[in-house]
Amino acid sequence: MANFKSEEVNINAPAQQVFDKMSNLEDLGELIKNAPEDQIPDDQRQMLEQVTATRDSITFPGGPAGNITLRLAEAVSPSLIRMVGQGTPVPLTLSMHITTVNEVQCSAYVDIDIKIPAMLKPMVSGPLQKMADQFSQMLRSIPFN
Repeated sequence: MANFKSEEVNINAPAQQVFDKMSNLEDLGELIKNAPEDQIPDDQRQMLEQVTATRDSITFPGGPAGNITLRLAEAVSPSLIRMVGQGTPVPLTLSMHITTVNEVQCSAYVDIDIKIPAMLKPMVSGPLQKMADQFSQMLRSIPFN
């Protein structure tokens, strides 16, 4: 398994509020689609507009590899949201870790665990690390209040 961990970001909202929004994947899909335009590069906005979500799954366009669906696998209030890849070419887990800073702030980071052959790791490491970092940056721009 390879692991890609994002930077930890501070969020100006209580941990429980962030957990509640992020653990309902339908709400997360709407938050992603409605992210402020100045926070999302033009080349990514079109992709984000194609995101579809249900209460317990979210699907992103995956380009030539096809769509990537993540299904909610575990939710430990207010500290952990874990999603697993469904129908992905290799086993994939995306986990969001939320830590309370104080009553009105929390911090969060994302890690991605993926089972990839060692010979492919150099080719996919950059894009997967970028994906983890972009996810944490997106968290910073979501209006949780």
